[in-house]
Amino acid sequence: MTSQLDLVALSLLWTEGADRKPPRHAASRPQAPGTAVPDPRTLTDLDEVLKALRVADAAGKAAELRQRALAALEAAGRRGIGVVPRGHPEYPTRLESLVDPPPVLWVRGTPDPCRFAVAIVGSRLATRQALDVGFRMGEGLGRAGFVVVSGLARGVDAAAHRGALRGGGRTVAVLGNGADIVYPPEHAALAEDIAGGGALLTEFAPGVPPRGWHFPRRNRIISGVSLGVVIVEAAARSGSLITAKCALDQGRSVMAVPGAVPGGRNRGAHGLMRDGAGVVEEARDVVEQILSDWRGEFEREAPGLAAGPAETGGAGEERTGPRPGPAGPWGDAILRAMEPAEAYRLEELEARTGLAAVPLMARLTRLEVDGWIERAEGGRFVKAGRNVLR
Repeated sequence: MTSQLDLVALSLLWTEGADRKPPRHAASRPQAPGTAVPDPRTLTDLDEVLKALRVADAAGKAAELRQRALAALEAAGRRGIGVVPRGHPEYPTRLESLVDPPPVLWVRGTPDPCRFAVAIVGSRLATRQALDVGFRMGEGLGRAGFVVVSGLARGVDAAAHRGALRGGGRTVAVLGNGADIVYPPEHAALAEDIAGGGALLTEFAPGVPPRGWHFPRRNRIISGVSLGVVIVEAAARSGSLITAKCALDQGRSVMAVPGAVPGGRNRGAHGLMRDGAGVVEEARDVVEQILSDWRGEFEREAPGLAAGPAETGGAGEERTGPRPGPAGPWGDAILRAMEPAEAYRLEELEARTGLAAVPLMARLTRLEVDGWIERAEGGRFVKAGRNVLR
């Protein structure tokens, strides 16, 4: 197994300019028929990577990188920054699908594998409407138990982070600099709040300042850790479209919020919708699309939840017969846990059903769409119509 020191050394190699353009020379050398050279960016052995890149004095370069990696780890320890290497349980597993997964992630806050995460990104010079949409979506997704991912940038990103915090959820800010640096600087207080209830995450070592080419690179991580990306207000040449392209390349869900036509502020988002992106207006729309696109993920998290366990009769025999709708009046654990005419908060249903917040909210959304429950005042849930007497 590759040591953490070597993975940090690899991270320094890739984040210091070697990967501004993907290395192609190693793969372009003549090969025997039926053989292939692996992309150096997918490898975890430092010496093997330097050999594949044909670095002059590879042994000397490896020694230098390891020495600097040790200094970076010591700096991280002094500054309260954690290190999550590839293969660690807290490393987001979805990043493994990237063509260039970060060898390590530097984290300030609490590491999170981000199994159920949704990214919200958009304009830095956002309109008041876009800021409101970003905040409300972040708040709604946070309340539903999703990790809200964004980039700590001005505008929509900051609004989404603040909304998630207001909703009592976790939020992760992916940075284009070291975790000990806040950019933009006016977001210092927000960064502290995020680290207290989530994490600041980056592939750049402590002390690395923000540079222009860092941000397109960090966008692949924003989309990479997420199930889907929501674009809120993006012009035709918006940086948010880079994140959307990364999401498409990675097989993630892409959604966009429609907006005003005059001024061209939404031209990029509208272009995504013409190309097939999901149209969303609020957090509930996002949850429904994520549930539809990633249904298998939720079913694996709570096996049998989609159909609900069958109820048994008095003699221990399984009750049979058709079930109206996908849940059925007796077959769903959530419906059985709800008393008629009573309204329940999400955390109350968590306690009654034993389900985690994310799969519970996904199932509640499906039950609401199918007409089995309704939302009551204060974000609570109550049995609806045909179910109220069951």
